[in-house]
Amino acid sequence: MKRVTGIGGIFFKCEDTAKQKSWYQNHLGMEMNDWGGAIFWWRDNDQPEKKCSTSWSTFKNDTNYFDPSKKPFMFNYRVENLEALLKVLKEEGVEQVGEIEVYEYGKFGWIMDPEGNKIELWEPVDEKL
Repeated sequence: MKRVTGIGGIFFKCEDTAKQKSWYQNHLGMEMNDWGGAIFWWRDNDQPEKKCSTSWSTFKNDTNYFDPSKKPFMFNYRVENLEALLKVLKEEGVEQVGEIEVYEYGKFGWIMDPEGNKIELWEPVDEKL
């Protein structure tokens, strides 16, 4: 079974999310979307008909979305079969956080690494061309 297939997103905490987003848009040319982040589009190397994405977003310093991690960042990794992977990870003794959440754009689950970094696992619903 494939585990991680790519980076789904990079998320970090900051004091002033609007200022950060403006800076990244103005100086690095990252186009911000209505939900407040940027999306980078790319094609899957093994399945070029798939239109895939990687997200970038800031979060307020007081967010609890990264809990129980105390770190100011969280990585999101793309996976192919979230439920099967979480089952295997549980058998391997990996700490899981919360329950799977399902949205129109994919399924999400969370784990912790040995140093207390919360990792978001995402089984996306990619567009086919």
